[in-house]
Amino acid sequence: MKVLLFNGSPRGEMCTYTALSEIAGSLQSEGVETEIFWVGNKPVTGCIGCGACRNTGRCAFGDKDGVNTFIEKAKEADGFIFGAPVHYASAGASACAFLDRCFYSASNVFAFKPGAAVVSCRRAGSTAALDRLNKYFTIAQMPVVSSKYWNMVHGNTPDEVRQDLEGLQIMRYLGRNMAWLLKSIEAGKDAGIALPVPEERISTNFIR
Repeated sequence: MKVLLFNGSPRGEMCTYTALSEIAGSLQSEGVETEIFWVGNKPVTGCIGCGACRNTGRCAFGDKDGVNTFIEKAKEADGFIFGAPVHYASAGASACAFLDRCFYSASNVFAFKPGAAVVSCRRAGSTAALDRLNKYFTIAQMPVVSSKYWNMVHGNTPDEVRQDLEGLQIMRYLGRNMAWLLKSIEAGKDAGIALPVPEERISTNFIR
């Protein structure tokens, strides 16, 4: 079993990375393999809704900013943790642009695989940012993994985050809960429990 952890911070090994590393350690202690994928600090193009990905399952912008690389890694992952910093009471812009394109072009890659969102902030805006990220899971048929509190850490530097003892404990709970759900899903597969039967998509516009 493997969990792919997405670091949506343009600042690399800073606060978001510190939170994800705490989760990764908890997952590894449960025998789950982990990989942290960094979005990087180069510009990330937003989705333009061109629809070209419907035929290919890949974003038409290519791989200049890593979106298609992440999609390929996601195919081999069993679960996901998406981490992002809080910017103006929302998840950081590069993280959102990146994930918009991932989920628009390859939502089937994420379906029925557990996901969780994690945010880091200096002071506030964390719950709004979590709400923004959680919407990706609920549109892609992903089980949402919870912890003992909202999945957030506070601090303006990694050292400050490490002083947020409650926040780090929340991260460890999240890792163990993710491992438990992954093992439960594996046991279900071994017992012959099939995935839900899909229906043909119905799309209703409000103005016709």
